Amino acid sequence: MDYYYSFIDQVLPFAWAHHEFMKNALLAVLMVTPLFGITGTMIVNNRMAFFSDAIGHSALTGIAIGVLLGFTDPLWAMIVFSVLLALAISYIKTRTTTSTDTLIGVFSSTAVALGIVILSRGGGFNRYSRFLIGDLLSITPGELGLLALVLAGIAAFWIFGFNRLLMVSLSPSLALSRGIDVRWWEIGFSVLMAVMVTVSIQWVGIMIINSLLVLPAAAARNVSIGMRRYHLVSVLLALGSGLAGLILSYYWGTATGATIVLVTALLYLASLVKRLWSD
Repeated sequence: MDYYYSFIDQVLPFAWAHHEFMKNALLAVLMVTPLFGITGTMIVNNRMAFFSDAIGHSALTGIAIGVLLGFTDPLWAMIVFSVLLALAISYIKTRTTTSTDTLIGVFSSTAVALGIVILSRGGGFNRYSRFLIGDLLSITPGELGLLALVLAGIAAFWIFGFNRLLMVSLSPSLALSRGIDVRWWEIGFSVLMAVMVTVSIQWVGIMIINSLLVLPAAAARNVSIGMRRYHLVSVLLALGSGLAGLILSYYWGTATGATIVLVTALLYLASLVKRLWSD
């Protein structure tokens, strides 16, 4: 990390970049936001915003399970529970006539309630409130290494599976005719989201992480023509809002994740105005 810190000191002669915690947060933003931007395009296309929100909120139960098992760091319990929840929703969705929104709502509300009940026993919920709003500025070099490994795995899955995922998203029947197992690719994408959302929650926050996934893609969709430009604009918007939100949160003294989301929301509103004006 010393080489990275030295490089930042040379290329960014600004007050906020002199702090080690800001350099760590900057690296986290550079890793996470582009991946959120490109993954969000598939979430918007597949109308899975509610699903990703449910995965985020289920982290509370993952934390509670980790506490019950005596884990000092509940991250792995959160990941396992989120993946199991994603698999359960994907499986039951294919076995029932209940609408997907209703099914996700049942699982999400139950998971949130269970997590709050367990964590609030004895008035201990305040210890875990940081997961609600996130704390990007607290990320450590070790956590950055873990984040890099997870995101590298997700990026590899995305690179090798993007064409199949896109075909499944646009036309499941066409995908089946091409020999693509639609069900397994849908499950794989659900698990991908569960891992990515859960790993990022402690720095972005349960309450707003879904916005960071959906808003850049939704804004890009308003101003893009063609799939390639759509993905590129979404990544650029996510990256730009992440950098702007990080710097603004330093000077304003506000929560970094929430500030990033506010910047992204403003970009979405601007894209919506542009689209309405063009129509």
